[in-house]
Amino acid sequence: MKGQYLAVVHHEDGSAYGVHFPDLEGCFAAADDPSDILKNAIDALDDYLADLVEIPQPSSIEDVRKAAAEDLNEGAYLMAVPYIPRPMKVERVNVSIDRALLQAIDNFMETASIKNRSAFFAMAAMNEIRQSRGDVQ
Repeated sequence: MKGQYLAVVHHEDGSAYGVHFPDLEGCFAAADDPSDILKNAIDALDDYLADLVEIPQPSSIEDVRKAAAEDLNEGAYLMAVPYIPRPMKVERVNVSIDRALLQAIDNFMETASIKNRSAFFAMAAMNEIRQSRGDVQ
């Protein structure tokens, strides 16, 4: 579970989806649309952890299930939420990539008004990390 926390997602008819983190007292998020749950949870997690001197280690799934047993019995579910720390220092790296793919990226950047390849790769990586999570039952 390194790099991610488990959140409890609950929803009642006629209300927004609520999200809380059993490991992080006072860390909450909400979303009116189910497609916004993860994004809002990532933002809440980032805001909550940004000011902490020491980042707490996430609990095991078994411990989170125990802590959230009542919510889970009422129909809530667990969601893995990646913690993506705010950038503190840019690090230069060397990356090898297929020439045709690089040309496609350059073409896309022109139409999307993206300033440079570094910005594109950072944006693509953030999107992939956010979208590649799986709901935990």
